Amino acid sequence: MLENLNIRKSCAIEQHQIVVDDKLIWSSEPDMPFLDFAKGAFHHLDIDYPKFYKMDALSKLAFLAAEYILRGEDKDELALVLANRSGSLDTDVKHQESIQDTENYYPRPATFVYTLSNICAGEIAIRHGLQTEQAFFIAEEFPEGTITAYGDYLLQSGKAKRVLCGWVEYFQEEYRALLYIF
Repeated sequence: MLENLNIRKSCAIEQHQIVVDDKLIWSSEPDMPFLDFAKGAFHHLDIDYPKFYKMDALSKLAFLAAEYILRGEDKDELALVLANRSGSLDTDVKHQESIQDTENYYPRPATFVYTLSNICAGEIAIRHGLQTEQAFFIAEEFPEGTITAYGDYLLQSGKAKRVLCGWVEYFQEEYRALLYIF
């Protein structure tokens, strides 16, 4: 992915591992549920951010990848461009189940908030004070051409100095995050 760009840093989260710039930073047991994996990875960061525990799984995945890749990075004029395949479908399904449960009907507003896929990008922007461009694309596969063109536009137009971009996919315990700074 993104072979033609000047990539400064990368982070991959998949198969119960977190890899930054091709170095294994943290891992867990392979059969651990994602939410337990995410909690362990969050504790490994040793940061105080209670809002993490309220996030849906997609936002936790994006948040963790951003935390690991942005450590020690200048965040001034950093644009954010993300993509995935299923949007917020995992949370959408959970929200719909809460609506359809006639015996225990209680659609939770806290879940409803996360029924938009770009909320995960918003969580990153809030945490890191990003006040530049932000976009979230839905595609079957990583839309390298679209993200490259959009990132180039942001850089050339002076709307950003760097771009944090990548793929953040979570659906029913299957997850993968690949983030890059160029």
